[in-house]
Parts: sequence; C-alpha cells; structure tokens
Amino acid sequence: VQLVESGGGSVQPGGSLKLSCVVSGSSFNVHWIHWVRQAPGRGLEWVSNINPNGIGTAHADSVRGRFTVSRDNAKNTAYLQMNALKPEDTAVYYCVRGKIPWLGLSNSELQNKSIGFWGQGTQVTVSS
Repeated sequence: VQLVESGGGSVQPGGSLKLSCVVSGSSFNVHWIHWVRQAPGRGLEWVSNINPNGIGTAHADSVRGRFTVSRDNAKNTAYLQMNALKPEDTAVYYCVRGKIPWLGLSNSELQNKSIGFWGQGTQVTVSS
C-alpha cells in the first residue's frame, strides 16, 4: 500500500489549497482516511477523518468550517479542501490509512507513524 499526497504549496493568508491523496492497492473503499499535520518544531496534529463511504466526516476544532475532507472511491483518492488559510496552518500534511478494514485509527494512534500506512507528506506554507 502506498499513499501519495500532492497539492501543497505556498499561499497568502486567506487563500485556498486542495490536497489530494492517491492510495495504491485494492480495498480503498473499506478503509478510513485520516489527515494529520506537523508544524515546524511541533508534534503531529490530527486534522480530519473520513469514513469508507464518505458520508461520515470529522474535523479538528482548529480547522472546522474552513477545511473539508472528501473522497472519490472510484479514483482511490481522498481530498482536503483548505479555505481561509492562516499562517498557523503552515505544516507538512500527511494522509494516513489504517490496516484493518472499516476500523479507523484513534487520535493516539495517529501520533505514531509506525501505525498504519502514511504518505510522504506535502508542505503547506501560509505567509504574506
């Protein structure tokens, strides 16, 4: 299983970016996808979750109302639409998939890159 993120870049405050996460292998449609970020000098921070059928989503308080997670199971791809970006959103963004079908990873498990499958990350920089 490989996860490849793309779509990061540099943007001014108030701008938007859309991250993509392409997941190789079969059974994409039976796994939760999580987005996690790591700001410079800080630990891993959970950002959002989406369940296998795409109906159930959740977002951290820090991004709720600005970020939207989605997925296209036909394309094995998950997305993170980020609007109204702030300098504090600057981080490397990772998508993560668990190993057990239909079972998502807990926030504590998402603090450990040895649990689940992780992409290489994509850098998002918000600066004027």
